[in-house]
Amino acid sequence: MSHASPLIQELEQELVRQDIPEFRPGDTIAVHALISEGGKERVQVFEGVCIHRKYKGLRGSFTVRKVTDNIGVERVWSLASPRVTKIELVARGRVRRAKLYYLRDRRGNAARIKRKVGDYKSAMAALEAEKAEKAEAKKARKDRKKAKRKKKKDAKD
Repeated sequence: MSHASPLIQELEQELVRQDIPEFRPGDTIAVHALISEGGKERVQVFEGVCIHRKYKGLRGSFTVRKVTDNIGVERVWSLASPRVTKIELVARGRVRRAKLYYLRDRRGNAARIKRKVGDYKSAMAALEAEKAEKAEAKKARKDRKKAKRKKKKDAKD
């Protein structure tokens, strides 16, 4: 329960993003974040294990850890950040702690987290459905480009 006044709680509730899935420490998530490189912006996907989650509302934040080339990388995001375009739940993990900072000291198989099998299957099904949706959108874009080229060619003739 928050100690903030009811008015502040009500205002924060309206501003909280609704597109964020329910996830906990131990879950593997993919965070789609906007990054700026030389004047250009693009979306970068950062997939790893959530090791920390603080609050769930507007002021909430979470930390995601992944290991690449034996180097641990952690990123901290705010739940309300406009830089975070999307958060996907990849797999559910089974842990008995709220903060998984001990993973920082572990290497290889010792850093693994047990998976919740039932939820993993549903998460994978959702992932497959999303891949199919992306493929369909890509095909639609390709068809639009093709039609545009044809229209341009017909206009020249």
